[in-house]
Amino acid sequence: MLRCILFFLITSVTLSVQAQVFVQAKPEAAGFSAERLKRIDAMVSDLIAKQGIPEAVVLLVRNGKIAYHQAYGFSNLEAKKAMQKDNIFRIASQTKAITSLAVMMLWEEGKFLLDEPVSKYIPEFKNPAVLKTFNAADSSFVAEPANKEITIRQLLTHTSGIDYAAIGSKEFKAIYAKAGVPSGIGNDKDVLADKMKILGGLPLKHIPGERFTYGLNTDVLGYLVEIWSGMPLDEFLRKRIFEPLGMNDTWFYLPGEKHARLVPLYSGRDGKLQKATNNMYDKVDPDYPKLKGSYFSGGAGLSSTVEDYAKFLQLFLNYGQLNGVRLISRKTVELMLTNQVAAINASPFGLGFGLETTSNDHTSVVSLGSFSWGGAFNTHYWADPKEKLIGLIFTNIYETAHWSIGEKFKVLTYQAITD
Repeated sequence: MLRCILFFLITSVTLSVQAQVFVQAKPEAAGFSAERLKRIDAMVSDLIAKQGIPEAVVLLVRNGKIAYHQAYGFSNLEAKKAMQKDNIFRIASQTKAITSLAVMMLWEEGKFLLDEPVSKYIPEFKNPAVLKTFNAADSSFVAEPANKEITIRQLLTHTSGIDYAAIGSKEFKAIYAKAGVPSGIGNDKDVLADKMKILGGLPLKHIPGERFTYGLNTDVLGYLVEIWSGMPLDEFLRKRIFEPLGMNDTWFYLPGEKHARLVPLYSGRDGKLQKATNNMYDKVDPDYPKLKGSYFSGGAGLSSTVEDYAKFLQLFLNYGQLNGVRLISRKTVELMLTNQVAAINASPFGLGFGLETTSNDHTSVVSLGSFSWGGAFNTHYWADPKEKLIGLIFTNIYETAHWSIGEKFKVLTYQAITD
């Protein structure tokens, strides 16, 4: 009986510790000036007043302490529903770093090597060809054989030559549309494996490894995760990443009890805020996170909260572990945060993240070694290992003139640091 009681007490304490990822603190305790942080309030409030954005949630974590966590505006403008700190946002391309982590976890298990050809696992990618001519009248094309195959590393670094559906170049938007390859967001009735096999037979924009082209690479990686793990991508992410990290609000398709916390998607077209319609991207339903879908886009499909995503970023600041749970090794984190594209003179990019290196550090206030990205609906994040700092600002707006909110947020964060 005594052993049972002791086991219960120890287990309860352990679960309590693991659940406590961040601690709430006053800005001064985390090395910020509370007075100077008010400039963030002013920036966000001004944009909301001018109908530049409908709402925002901001989070700053430093040394594991939540120094600043604010919600602004209305999550639903028409209903005048006040924004909450735990509202859920469509994070679009912020999905890519999470899928990249999944890939590297399987790499650590010996499932593949980074410089192996994709065709070893998806035969449809064998014998790639590069677009030579394109006929806009009927989206027909002529392609010529490439002199090399796409590697898994090139998928992680967007150097494969794969373009984007819906938001890519006009030629490839048309080619992918004709072939039925979606952009990844909201295509709930499709199956990832089917579409990625079709993509494997379509032309590339350029020779693999030749240059950086932001494209459907991470959707292909999502399918590879399914092949290597034997699980659907959503199941792998939930069991191997979200549950261990306590990311309970991060989903491809939200459970019904979380629907009310999803922020409506707005459009900023013509300087006026209005509910987004299905004219976005591939004419998908803006409420796709509420659907019961079967398509798991590793490049753009997830929705999340700022605090959930901060847990994911803290994993990297902690070199692969969080609250006693290790997902990857320190050396793998170092590899993911190493510039992989220096040889082609592209903007610094690692295995899933944009990077701050000596080549671009003069352009930004963030420290060397910082890593970042964003999502199409005006969500932004970065993590700074030197300052042990995480910054996130989320809003859900499509077609906006205020994408610069992410960079301004960085400036207003660093100007408030006091130590």
